[in-house]
Amino acid sequence: MAKDCSFDVVSEFDKQELVNAVDQAKRELTTRFDLKGSNSDIELESDKSITITTSDDMKLKNILDILQTKMVKRNLNIKILDPMPIENALGGNVRQVYNLKKGLTQDLAKKIVADIKNSKLKVQASIQGEQVRVSGKSKDDLQAVIKLLKEKEDSYDSPLQFQNYR
Repeated sequence: MAKDCSFDVVSEFDKQELVNAVDQAKRELTTRFDLKGSNSDIELESDKSITITTSDDMKLKNILDILQTKMVKRNLNIKILDPMPIENALGGNVRQVYNLKKGLTQDLAKKIVADIKNSKLKVQASIQGEQVRVSGKSKDDLQAVIKLLKEKEDSYDSPLQFQNYR
């Protein structure tokens, strides 16, 4: 009797690592010579968004670069940042909000399922809320699916993780 093996494809991030990355970026803002006196700030709104406020667009790009560097060092994928349009803030400042992507959208989940079905591997993929469950009889087939999805990850707009491998 062969037992089905499975794993879940999800898109999540470590909240504590994100808090640490934002805190490190805030600390660097106070020490960087080019950002002193620019009234710059980075705020993490729970686990929904990050808001950057500063005096001009150039400083905004520098602060984003600092934040992305801190995120990469903490193994956070920068694809979780979804930039909103730059807006004017009080006192002649500019503000940009970055929403944090968590969970697979229905379109992305459908694309992942279609890619798995097109691979002709003997596995089943089903969408379950904000994740995709992949199951099959052979662990080798499941590992081939993981390899396939890692190769195609650049074409997806969210980072992928693989959990509950059984």
